Amino acid sequence: MTIAQKRAASPKFDNSFISQLQKQFPNIVPPAIALLIFLGLWQLFALTPGATLPGPIQVISDTWILILYPFYDKGGIDKGLFWQILASLQRVAISYTLAAIVGIGLGILIGVNQTMSKALDPLFQLLRTVPPLAWVPISLAALRQNEPAALFVIFITSIWPILINTAVGVTQIPQDYNNVAKVLQLSRKEYFLNILIPSALPYIFTGLRIAIGLAWLAIIAAEIVMSGIVGIGFFIWDAYQNNDVSEVILALVYIGVVGLLLDKFMAWLQNLILPAEQK
Repeated sequence: MTIAQKRAASPKFDNSFISQLQKQFPNIVPPAIALLIFLGLWQLFALTPGATLPGPIQVISDTWILILYPFYDKGGIDKGLFWQILASLQRVAISYTLAAIVGIGLGILIGVNQTMSKALDPLFQLLRTVPPLAWVPISLAALRQNEPAALFVIFITSIWPILINTAVGVTQIPQDYNNVAKVLQLSRKEYFLNILIPSALPYIFTGLRIAIGLAWLAIIAAEIVMSGIVGIGFFIWDAYQNNDVSEVILALVYIGVVGLLLDKFMAWLQNLILPAEQK
């Protein structure tokens, strides 16, 4: 009887798996075709006379060892791509977390206090337009060390979307909610936890999602000009100086994949935390 039940369940599992593939098929095929077309055009461009950029076939051939052995570690900065990316991600995690804490806190402060908003908004608008690379010499001059300077560049680049979106979210709280809070005579703690944070949460997550992309961009820029540290940015710069263009292209692919995964993770976290009516 048990064997018969198991045999009966097997086709259902197969049918379920096939149905899932059929559902995902329309989403998988278009990007797959676009990717193949891009790789084909890239390969054709690389075969034209005078082209100096290697094609995808040559990139894979030149970097096959790096692809097969991403975990090697010979000490110093001679490490595989896994360790290079991990070092960059660790810097991003530290600075991004600090930027989220400070950005959300300051965003709430200027969102509830009009005087603070008028006083600080021009300064914030001025600082947020400064490119990440422009902060590198300032951070190096002030901190004198590569590691804290890189962390500062990530922090100062990623804090602005979090801060601004949080402030906007606080100012967009419906007046009806504030009226209800006054009628119920909610304490500041109760107002903060039950009205302010839930209402501003969609805006906060928008800022967090934008900031994670900027943080990843900033660490690459910072590591390129900060020599002697393990990280994917310095790996790119070192490969370029050694004229290993294929290694640069491979690193760019890894950077793009990691950036995509970070964005997808933030989107998943947003869907997990936000109520259905706020998505």
